[in-house]
Amino acid sequence: MTMSRGASGVSALAAIARVVVLEAVRGRVPWLMLAVLLAGVALSQFAAQVAITESREIAHGLLGAWLRVAGVFVVALFVVTSMVRDLNDKSMELVLALALPRAVYLGGRLAGYAAVAAGCAAACTLLIALFVPPLQAAAWGATLALELLIVAALALLCLLTLNHVTLGMSAVIAFYLLARSIDAMRLIGSNPIAAGDRDLHAVVTAVLDGVAFVLPDLSRFARSEWLIHANASASDVAAACAQAGVYLTLLVGAALFDLQRKVL
Repeated sequence: MTMSRGASGVSALAAIARVVVLEAVRGRVPWLMLAVLLAGVALSQFAAQVAITESREIAHGLLGAWLRVAGVFVVALFVVTSMVRDLNDKSMELVLALALPRAVYLGGRLAGYAAVAAGCAAACTLLIALFVPPLQAAAWGATLALELLIVAALALLCLLTLNHVTLGMSAVIAFYLLARSIDAMRLIGSNPIAAGDRDLHAVVTAVLDGVAFVLPDLSRFARSEWLIHANASASDVAAACAQAGVYLTLLVGAALFDLQRKVL
């Protein structure tokens, strides 16, 4: 009996994930990613043409930055709209009315979103591999996939908590921008240009350090300098994997807790 229940749970999880992937295909996400790739190539080539020096490096760095930001936007937007559609259509209530744990529903949705994120990262990596060494492209693409997975899990949590497109998307964007720039903010805060109130400076520095401790350092994921200088190493990828593992565990745990307490 336990084995049959476990098998049914796995089957249900796989079915939910398959529905999410089909929703992405029917929602024209592959076509959107193709437009992103073409726009990235056009933008990087334009930058290379107008650059006076180091045109190749500028083109590679700009292409990597564009693909990273656009990939995050596409994945976040898909997760947010998909979850809102699921809530409005009462599909979540229908699935949870079955004799299945709520963790199966959450795992299925997350597995589907992870597949979409991996597909977006793979498309970006294949394009990048045309311009940079394969190992550097692989390191960049692997960390991009982890970054997109973190964004997908965050968007899922935000929608389960806020149940609103605008609020959910705003929360994801704010989290991403802060996680991407917190390291630079700490660097600026630790070396002020003008001398000011030492106590205030100490408070600001402590606040930034606290925020940096809580947030993942996404500036270490899919770095453009890897595409420019080809200096990515195995330790960089391992550090990104460790961070992704910690924050994915926290985000999934928070989403499961929020889903378990919901009264549907």
